[in-house]
Amino acid sequence: MKARKVRPRCLPFALSLLLSTTFLAHAENAPDAASLIAKGKYLAIAADCGACHTPPNHGDEMSGGYIISSPLGNIVASNITPSKTAGIGDYTEEDFAKAVREGINKQGQHLYPAMPYTSYAKITDADIHALYAYFMHGVKASDHRPPATDLPFPFNIRLSMALWNTLFADNKVFIPAQDKSEQVNRGDYLVNALAHCDTCHTPRNSLMGQVNDQALSGGSLGSWFAPNITPDKHSGIGNWSDEEIAQYLKTGHVAGKAQAAGPMAEAVEHSLQYLNDDDIAAMVAYLRQIPAVGQSSGASRESLGKPATDEAALRAVSHPDEGWKIYGSTCANCHQPDGSGNKLYPSLFHNTATGAPQADNLIATIVYGVHRQVNGQDIDMPGFGPDALFTDRLTDQQIADVSNYVLKNFGNAQLTVTPQQVKTVREGGERPLIARLAQPAIWGSAAAVIIILLVLLISRSRRGKKHGA
Repeated sequence: MKARKVRPRCLPFALSLLLSTTFLAHAENAPDAASLIAKGKYLAIAADCGACHTPPNHGDEMSGGYIISSPLGNIVASNITPSKTAGIGDYTEEDFAKAVREGINKQGQHLYPAMPYTSYAKITDADIHALYAYFMHGVKASDHRPPATDLPFPFNIRLSMALWNTLFADNKVFIPAQDKSEQVNRGDYLVNALAHCDTCHTPRNSLMGQVNDQALSGGSLGSWFAPNITPDKHSGIGNWSDEEIAQYLKTGHVAGKAQAAGPMAEAVEHSLQYLNDDDIAAMVAYLRQIPAVGQSSGASRESLGKPATDEAALRAVSHPDEGWKIYGSTCANCHQPDGSGNKLYPSLFHNTATGAPQADNLIATIVYGVHRQVNGQDIDMPGFGPDALFTDRLTDQQIADVSNYVLKNFGNAQLTVTPQQVKTVREGGERPLIARLAQPAIWGSAAAVIIILLVLLISRSRRGKKHGA
């Protein structure tokens, strides 16, 4: 599904603040109220609310309907405009805070953590107040009613989230560290609260709770993999300069290092590119000083690979490598026969997608392509999976073949991609244990085992009574 763009816009509803006595209790005049709304809007952009809550195909802003694929099923983002019939128009600020921080809506229903309330729990009271002002008075009310989320049993029992929250959500508001600078504390707040980088870049356990003692060291996102962003020099960003990290956050591209695709491209497009330079610098400062997590030796993922020099030789071979044939006919026109890329398409060597310790992002890029819009410019690479034109689609075997050619020549030659891996990426990635245990077949097998055990127990009990008589 193509990502949507959140555009900065004017505040046409600022004058409507005069109609809200609740709001005026916190704002002495219209300029103060408009300033509070503008602050809330900036915070909403930093929190990337629009990426999920603004529907595709240019629907009303924040009116819901975007489908978030998860290992447990599809989760539909809700309407969070001030509509009283379809949105959050009748929410008090207390209701709003409870939904944002605790994942419980006004009706008392538990939200699913696709809405990153485990990170938003850290948002301060002042910022909650500004966000509330923006959503109530800076967003146009829309009566659009997106379909309700309908996960399979047992995940459709929302009350089960109460137990999950007890295990994995702490509901603690951010408190600045006394031994850290103001800049580092601001970066901590952005990375782990508003921008919720931790929810993607931290590994998760079998119950999908964050493994926080390995924070920001990389985590699976279904078809994609959010890489290690700790200062480790081999698997993280320890070899990146401050300027390179800042450029990546603002644009999603650093030549000779990386380019954003998938969920990270959406984060850059909808959120990070709009943050001011001070906030970007704060995020960089915070990421620089966190503990490095990763391997202790070996080549860094962005240093692997070199230009290919076997183009002419392969053309003379009677039965050339299948991956090279696909690369030559499908990829070389943009990425060049030697893999060096051009002004619009990145080099395939010295590239974190091809040099990573796992091939997920390389496969997902081939299947789904790349799209992000930065500073009004579209950066696109077509996908060759099920959404491609019929003549452009590649099979799982073909994607495995071309992936292996790229890895062997331009990236991590230790990896080998199988058609089954490609199939797994197409289907949304490896399912965690909690999702596998909930499959109907598992439930059926478990029920059968329980029934057999009960029959055996009853039979043994009856035999015991018979012998006793």
